[in-house]
Amino acid sequence: MYIEQIYTNCLAQASYYIESEGLVAIVDPMRDIDIYMDIAKKRNAKIKYILNSHFHADFVSGHLDLASKTDAIIVFGPNAAPKYSAFIAKDDELIQLGKIKIQVLHTPGHTIESSCFLAIDEQDLPYALFSGDTLFIGDVGRPDLMSGNLSKETLGAMLFDSLENKIKKLSDSVIVYPGHGAGSACGKNLGKETMSTIGEQKKFNYALGNISKDEFVRIVTSDQPPVPAYFFKDAQININGYQNLDSVYEKCLKALSSGDIENELANGAMVLDTRSSDEFSSCFIAGAVNIGLDGQFAIWVGTLISIEQPLVIVADKGREKEVITRLARIGFENVKGYVADMGAWKGKTDTISSVGFESLDLKLANSVFTILDVRRSTEVETAKIKESVHISLHELNQKMIELDKNKTIVVYCISGYRSMIACSMLRRNGFEKVLNVTGGINLVKEKHPELIEAQ
Repeated sequence: MYIEQIYTNCLAQASYYIESEGLVAIVDPMRDIDIYMDIAKKRNAKIKYILNSHFHADFVSGHLDLASKTDAIIVFGPNAAPKYSAFIAKDDELIQLGKIKIQVLHTPGHTIESSCFLAIDEQDLPYALFSGDTLFIGDVGRPDLMSGNLSKETLGAMLFDSLENKIKKLSDSVIVYPGHGAGSACGKNLGKETMSTIGEQKKFNYALGNISKDEFVRIVTSDQPPVPAYFFKDAQININGYQNLDSVYEKCLKALSSGDIENELANGAMVLDTRSSDEFSSCFIAGAVNIGLDGQFAIWVGTLISIEQPLVIVADKGREKEVITRLARIGFENVKGYVADMGAWKGKTDTISSVGFESLDLKLANSVFTILDVRRSTEVETAKIKESVHISLHELNQKMIELDKNKTIVVYCISGYRSMIACSMLRRNGFEKVLNVTGGINLVKEKHPELIEAQ
């Protein structure tokens, strides 16, 4: 048996390649499927099955494109009702793959159809659990995403039963390969590791510990991060089907002239600038939002921008297709094209300045300027810059009305990635005096620890 994890940092998502005797099963493929086909070709193997742990809400799965190009069989667990041809496996059903078997374990809770896939090795012993969004490293999948007519408490109770009756009964030596890692909004306390064992999770994951059902449901239904609006759209796309990725490229991957851009902006398009924060801040198309490609790009796009919003892309030369691909992964296909040449842009441009805290007089905070912390609440709980106010980046669209446009807004995060996103959003919404904190709170801690207030 050969197993390879394909981890996509942009979405904190893991898919898997499983092979035995030249036959392959792919678990939870991303929409851009070439990587799976390339591995199979390199290993002279044939993709036979595409195993979907559930209808994903946080990304558009590549199962349909992969099936059309390989003739592989799409597999879901019980209770799945896709609007296209697929094999709906029974609970505990065994799928033969070369010399190994894959057992479908129906584990409802994250969603009704959620299932895990247990790889049973050549010696007929349970070897690895591909746990989808049922079990993460240090946490479990949230029960409040695709609940249908069921409450999150009902699904939470189902998830407890799934863990008790299916997962906890597995041998401690079974490897756990989860569907997501740290940074995903599909859970709240995901570990940084991308694999573990059942034994380790019994020791360190509360969900597999000695916990009552009531306490488990209370924990798993409380303090979950906000659900990005695109999640519900993506889940429906995965249920109903979608156009192939080649068609998306044909529609979206178009070079736009200055005049084309002006027309698109007049018709309601937004400029999404994916360059680094340093490059963006020095000169950008007025009104552009900066979400750098070299970060958790897709997660922040999906959190902060409507999936229906028409987009014009600014990208580093040669990375335009990468931007379109990463947007398509989350169902963002309303892209009008990309800026062919920033130097040829004839419209209004803007800049955003950065500042070091040594140049600020904190006695003027709140009267002349507002120090804005856009980190998550859990990050603020450890330490913050003195006199700062807190609005998490994911809440900024709704809460920026609380800020005074007459004051300078000085924005910081950990290192500068999120704060530049916030600065661009504020500038787009009429805040003329916006400054980004160079190096974020990390640099302030290093250079000016006296400005840090422990919580």
